[in-house]
Amino acid sequence: MYADHDRVRGGATEEMIDAAYTAWRTDMLAGRATVLVADSNESVIALNTRARTDLILDGTVNARREVELHDGTRAASGDTVITRRNDRRLRAGRSWVRNGDRWTVTNVRDDGSLTLRRAGLKWGGSVVLPASYVAESLDLGYAVTSYRAQGITTDSAHVLVDQTMTRENLYVALTRGRESNIAYVATDRPDASHEGPHPADNAEATARSVLYGVLHHVGAELSAHETITAEHEQWGSIAQLAAEYETIAAAAQQDRWASLVRASGLTSEQAEDAITSESFGAFTAELRRAEANHHDLDILLPRLVRARGFTDADDIASILHHRIAAATLRPAGSGRTRKAPRLIAGLIPEAAGAMSAHMRQALAERRDLIVQRANAVLDTAIADLEPWLTGLGAAPSDSKKAAVWRNQARTVAAYRDRYVVNDAAPLGPDPTDDVQKIDADRARRALEQARQVSTGERVPQTYRRGPERQLPSLR
Repeated sequence: MYADHDRVRGGATEEMIDAAYTAWRTDMLAGRATVLVADSNESVIALNTRARTDLILDGTVNARREVELHDGTRAASGDTVITRRNDRRLRAGRSWVRNGDRWTVTNVRDDGSLTLRRAGLKWGGSVVLPASYVAESLDLGYAVTSYRAQGITTDSAHVLVDQTMTRENLYVALTRGRESNIAYVATDRPDASHEGPHPADNAEATARSVLYGVLHHVGAELSAHETITAEHEQWGSIAQLAAEYETIAAAAQQDRWASLVRASGLTSEQAEDAITSESFGAFTAELRRAEANHHDLDILLPRLVRARGFTDADDIASILHHRIAAATLRPAGSGRTRKAPRLIAGLIPEAAGAMSAHMRQALAERRDLIVQRANAVLDTAIADLEPWLTGLGAAPSDSKKAAVWRNQARTVAAYRDRYVVNDAAPLGPDPTDDVQKIDADRARRALEQARQVSTGERVPQTYRRGPERQLPSLR
């Protein structure tokens, strides 16, 4: 879909660097908020240095007084920089300095400290960074790594892609621009981090084939000693597909959840604290679960904000996470009006709401792959007479009941695949974290319903459990 809209360019590495830089500079001179994204610190430093040199020649940056940054680059009045460490003591208006914030340098002081103004503002939002912070925790902000790009939103993003990039980083990088995101794909660089065969290892590589390889490059590549079968198994497992779905959903809905928090009744400072918290990702995953349970978050979140204050709260996002979780244990409604949760393969909350078309398509593709994988795992288990199936009872001969049994059995199969359950007990060992506990409760209910459909009897009391999750008391 990117290629269909002329958002993928391919060529030699140096050619792609030049193309991305030229496009970035054109956007920047046109007054658009724009960023260059690369996957290595070396590329980022080179691009930042190149951008700054041109801005000095343009007269945008005044290099007569400079300070040195931790990576050897320099900053002066007029430079765009990015802060790399949270510091609540450094106030900028009603907010404070956060990791990932972008700024414009307005003054270089004799002691090496800098006066900064938030990027995009013509007045207000200023802060003085001490020389120690400048020397240790400040970067130029024209180019950033894929990791650092998380949380940045601009008008356009120009992304350098090579065979070493992982698909998680690719998704993050290609969702930074509100208006456009363009991939510049190097087709001539080998993947030095991977000793075995890689989907993009091809002397005749094209941009499309390199992207294919990147989409199959998940985190740390499998070692050369593992088999091709194992590679395909990992790439196609529900554990991997669910992780991809969660990653894409978080990127697709980030702006939406941030807007929801800002409109929830929190003060501006509290809202920004929540959005920049390390707990924000877990909180937004909880929002998606609540929405999959048909709760109206535009009404619910403000009500939970009003219910109790946040005096002396260290992590507002974490508190909101627990409040949402406690309020949405069950699907919205009651009795016959209660709708079944929107869950993929009975486990994974489906992302809804406004998002870009390409993100919606990426999510739909992974949703379909998860369902296909769950069906395949179940079919294999049935064909091989795997012992865990005895816990579900036999499939009924009646076609309607058999369809219900299969649907529940598929959820159990999906749980086993997601959490690598290999023993004869249908659900394996006790879950080890909160997310798995939620999935285990869903799989347990599916197991109970499959048994009930199979036997036509009530489920034994030993299989009955309480609410989907038990939460500690909340402040």
